[in-house]
Amino acid sequence: MLRQASFDEMGTPLFDVAFCVLDLETTGGSPADCEITEMGAVRYRRGELEGTFQTLVNPGTAIPPMITILTGITHAMVIEAPMIDEALPAFLEFIGDAVIVGHNVRFDMSFLNAAAQRLAYDRLPNRTVDTASLGRRLIRSEVRNLKLGTLAAHFRSPVRPNHRALEDAKATAHVFFELLGRVGTMGVTTLEDLLELPTAKGSPTYSKLSLTEGLPRRAGVYLFQDRHGEIIYVGKATNLRTRVRSYFYGDTRRRVANMLRQLDRIEHIVCATELEAAIVEVRLIHAHRPRFNRRSRPPKADHFVCLTDERFPRVSITRSPREPFCLGPFRSHRAARTVRDAIWDASMVRRCSGKPASRDATCAAAQLGVAMCPCSGSLDAGRYREMIDHLCLALTDDPRWLLEPLQRKVRELAASQRYEEAAWVRDRHAALSRAIERRWAWQSMASAGRVHAESTDAVVCIDRGRLVAAWRHGATPPLLPTGVTGEKTPPVPPSSGAAEEAHLLWRWLTSGAIRLLETDHPILLPATGVPPLTIAA
Repeated sequence: MLRQASFDEMGTPLFDVAFCVLDLETTGGSPADCEITEMGAVRYRRGELEGTFQTLVNPGTAIPPMITILTGITHAMVIEAPMIDEALPAFLEFIGDAVIVGHNVRFDMSFLNAAAQRLAYDRLPNRTVDTASLGRRLIRSEVRNLKLGTLAAHFRSPVRPNHRALEDAKATAHVFFELLGRVGTMGVTTLEDLLELPTAKGSPTYSKLSLTEGLPRRAGVYLFQDRHGEIIYVGKATNLRTRVRSYFYGDTRRRVANMLRQLDRIEHIVCATELEAAIVEVRLIHAHRPRFNRRSRPPKADHFVCLTDERFPRVSITRSPREPFCLGPFRSHRAARTVRDAIWDASMVRRCSGKPASRDATCAAAQLGVAMCPCSGSLDAGRYREMIDHLCLALTDDPRWLLEPLQRKVRELAASQRYEEAAWVRDRHAALSRAIERRWAWQSMASAGRVHAESTDAVVCIDRGRLVAAWRHGATPPLLPTGVTGEKTPPVPPSSGAAEEAHLLWRWLTSGAIRLLETDHPILLPATGVPPLTIAA
């Protein structure tokens, strides 16, 4: 179904913007102790002149001789002119809501705002464009300097600037429209793009800004490709055009500069919601492994913490999930080891890998009394099985059996002022809690089957922890694929990509602003919940 973009998504076309090009003459360089002597402005809409404004202003003070030599404005010329409190209201009415354009416009705006505040007006809310900054960005290599007279001569302005307000404003307007012609060839077609242009990163990559011309102002995913067609970066955005163009507007990171040098083409995918954009980003990163992506980039291998299939099972780190006890996936062996060590700290589960009664002496963990190991062959199988049952129950129903021993250790170590060791156990507690919570979230979505839920702007279909479709309210729902019946869902996500997608979906479902429409089965969670770590007894 085709959808017409809204004005907010398209931005404000430059063709429809009203521009007021102005210039002021003053008695000096600072609004703190100097006054305005002349105001001049020309106002344009759609390239057509709407009107002109010019008035001398009585500054209420003597005009310095150097200013008279520069501008030709004498005290005799302004003696009958209106004071600023008479001239300013008419000037502000002429400007209206137009975008103010000036050459070194900050100077003019400082005098206008100072005068407005002295007369109990608010500061001017109008957005501004500086032709000096645009010239510096666009034609600095073509001119010897960026003075108004130099730019006016470069663009063959019919009006020659002469330090009088109206003539300088007309010359500035000619320069401005010539510069607009330059930026149009670079893909700058909206006011928002024009306002950001002076902060653009620089000439080596700025010429590639035209690659962003076709990007909409909607949520979605963008893909940067090099000249060989390889995807080098994938990102998501709530506003594709604004986000991609921001790379050219003052981002000084070396990695970004290197990426932009290799950029040759930009593709995009429009998404119905920010959630869909985030998930499509994850999927594309895992599918293409772009070299400039760091966050969400898939690891070389996923790691799981599982029980071994032995008479006396051990907690080990594996490359694939195993039932019934399994946590993960973890992006690194180190993260998996932290969770395994937390389970070791919280229970007496076997740590050694030797066969029962195969050693002359028990292992170190058994000698220290921190593990039940069958090294000597004296371990009772029934008693050990009971502990393993408690361990599995902690994952599926009540995690306090695992987490409360860790909490006690943190308190004891902190009380003994062994703060570094207490921090280690605290981090293990946090890692184990997070792993259990994510396992529960995955199993809740997996057991619920297909879920339809809606936010304020869209409807989302989730099937066992994976996004199936998303569409905006009022749009025609897509044809949804038929679910595979009888397919067994693993106890945890099978990969880090599936885990990240499931986490995004669960966080969205539990955000509080979501309404469930339909589910195959109820979404269930253990009644106990994962208790937080509390240090105080």
